[in-house]
Amino acid sequence: MSDEFASIKSMADVTPELMNKLSAGTFTDLLGLKFTELSGDGATAEWVVTAQQHQPAGIANGGVYCTVIETLASVAASAWLGERGTVVGVNNNTDFLRAVREGKLTGVATPIHRGRSQQLWVVVITDEQDRTVARGQVRLQNLNAQN
Repeated sequence: MSDEFASIKSMADVTPELMNKLSAGTFTDLLGLKFTELSGDGATAEWVVTAQQHQPAGIANGGVYCTVIETLASVAASAWLGERGTVVGVNNNTDFLRAVREGKLTGVATPIHRGRSQQLWVVVITDEQDRTVARGQVRLQNLNAQN
C-alpha cells in the first residue's frame, strides 16, 4: 500500500481523484467508472457504455446500473460517516427506465436520510441528453468504528 493510501484516516478525506486511484483494478475500474465529485453530501461519477457491458440483446446490462448505484451510494455514505465507522449495503432497489447501447452515462447520489444506524440514498443515472435511464435506492447500515 502506498503512503498516499496509508495516510487516509477516513473516507471523509477522500477526493474524487484519490477514489479513482483507490478503485484501480477493482470491478468499478473494469467498468470505467470515474468519480467527478465526492463528499458526504453526494457523489457523481461517469462512464462510457461499451459492448463488454451489454447483455445478449445488445443493451447495457442492468447489473452495471446496480453496481454504479451501490458504489456511488456507499462511497458518499462512507464519506459522510467518516471516522465514526464504515457502511455496508443492506438493500439495493434499481429501476431500469431506458435502454442504452452506447454513450457516456452519469450517476448522481443524493442522501434521503442519514441517521445514527442507517442511511438511505437515491442515485439517478442519466444519458448525454440528460434523460433518466435508471434510478436506484440504497439502504446502508452504519457500523461503528472498532476501538
